[in-house]
Amino acid sequence: MKPLTLTDVVAAEFAPETTYLNTSSIGLLPRRTVETVKATAEQSATGQGGADAFDCVFAARSSFARIVGVAEERVAVGTAVSVHVGLIAASLPAGAEVLCPEGDFASVINPFAVRGDLKMRYVPLEELAESVRPGTALVACSAVQSADGRTADLAAVRAAAAAHGARTLVDATQAAGWLPFDAGLFDYTVTGGYKYLMAPRGTSFLTVTEEAQESLTPIHAGWLSGEDIWNSTYGPVEQLARTARRFDEPPPFLSYAGAEHSLALLEEVGIENVRAHNTALAARFREGLVRLGHSPVPGESPIVATAGLTDKLDALTAEDIVVSVRAGNLRASFHLYNSTADVDRVLDVLGG
Repeated sequence: MKPLTLTDVVAAEFAPETTYLNTSSIGLLPRRTVETVKATAEQSATGQGGADAFDCVFAARSSFARIVGVAEERVAVGTAVSVHVGLIAASLPAGAEVLCPEGDFASVINPFAVRGDLKMRYVPLEELAESVRPGTALVACSAVQSADGRTADLAAVRAAAAAHGARTLVDATQAAGWLPFDAGLFDYTVTGGYKYLMAPRGTSFLTVTEEAQESLTPIHAGWLSGEDIWNSTYGPVEQLARTARRFDEPPPFLSYAGAEHSLALLEEVGIENVRAHNTALAARFREGLVRLGHSPVPGESPIVATAGLTDKLDALTAEDIVVSVRAGNLRASFHLYNSTADVDRVLDVLGG
């Protein structure tokens, strides 16, 4: 199959009625995803849905596995990042040290913090790798920071963790879908599906190495976590899945019916192509901000957070430009359905 160009994708799959620069909050759904969810809902209303509803979950799991470079046997599906992180938090012994960046997204941190019997330690993102020490049990961080788009030095974190016998947890929610990412390099990764993966809310993914799987108790295990699903419906499940599927949450089928098609679209386009497109738009925006007299905003991610512009939110909203305010900054985030015209439009408004 000839790869789709981004122009093809935007024309066929997206029809935004705003200048939408807010993927870091929630991604736009492709048309194919919306149509599938509608059709699946109609089937449920007319009694046509059946056992094949599971097929979309299997397809989404396989597609996500390919996108992040692991075997599908290492992928568990779920509904939210915090639930996956809670599963990992429940596995740690009392007194274990968890090292996190200051100000990372709450879903990565809070499941550990609320236990009350773990040693939480927070350091600046740029000091994360050098702060791993003997006795650190787990290093947990986002690959790309939600608040401002900064990227973690994951290679250094991984090396430091390995040197001290610590495990690693990486939240790829703001990375998967635009940043080529090898989930197999980390003990655990978690990813929300509704941002750069452009899947419906209620989809998320957990990857676990084979070794790390032995440390987790599948506390969500119901009949769907059985090795033989249809013979696990009553009584204690005799044999849990031998793969990471034993850590699945019960999946919301409507959300996964859509996710299958959103992820397939990203595979058709190619993550490297999405990366080149997104980062070029962000670079154009950064350059434009400098021309308007603002201090340079460092970084290469498609998330650009600018101090001193939060008072422009109302003016942007009045012009149907959708951005967000996070951590005291105006945050614009670019994805494959955006264009240079979108960048120039927001710069025009910011420039008055």
